[in-house]
Amino acid sequence: MNDVSTSPYHTALKELESVFSRLDDAKVDAVVDAIAKAKSTVVFGGGRERLQIMGFAMRLYHMGVPVAVEGDMTTPPVGPGDVFLVTVGPGEISTALALIGVAHEAGATVIVITAQPNGRAPALADLVLHLPAQTMADDQGAAKSSILPMGSLYEGALFVLFEVMVLKLRERVSITPEAMRARHTNLE
Repeated sequence: MNDVSTSPYHTALKELESVFSRLDDAKVDAVVDAIAKAKSTVVFGGGRERLQIMGFAMRLYHMGVPVAVEGDMTTPPVGPGDVFLVTVGPGEISTALALIGVAHEAGATVIVITAQPNGRAPALADLVLHLPAQTMADDQGAAKSSILPMGSLYEGALFVLFEVMVLKLRERVSITPEAMRARHTNLE
């Protein structure tokens, strides 16, 4: 039997705990409020971040919050009153920068979640949520702070962040777990 306190599981959990001990919860509440007030929310992320934000979009749908994933065939245009929510852990990727420009031009509110608040994408946002976790922008040399590879700490933290945001949103929009369950697909 392994010593739990030195296991990679325990180390990864401690790293996640460290991320959330440095998170500004008031910024999380601001993002939750913006989504709750929006006409609709369109989400975007690249790579594994995309998987996390798609899971968040699914939960928004379950709550009856108007949502779409950028790139899907059914994504509506954004404009005034809409939120464009982007996760870009390393602070910039070319696709995110281009889409942020389009969303701004259309009048949508741009919210960026990132580990690099001084990056180019956050500089273009109306609201920035700093999720202080290692990404591929700082996963080598002296900057490396996680036993997990590349951006895995950030991606894992996104999952936890989004689940807590769901709890906050559920309360904010007064939706019951039963009502959420009723919106779950029956095509599984």
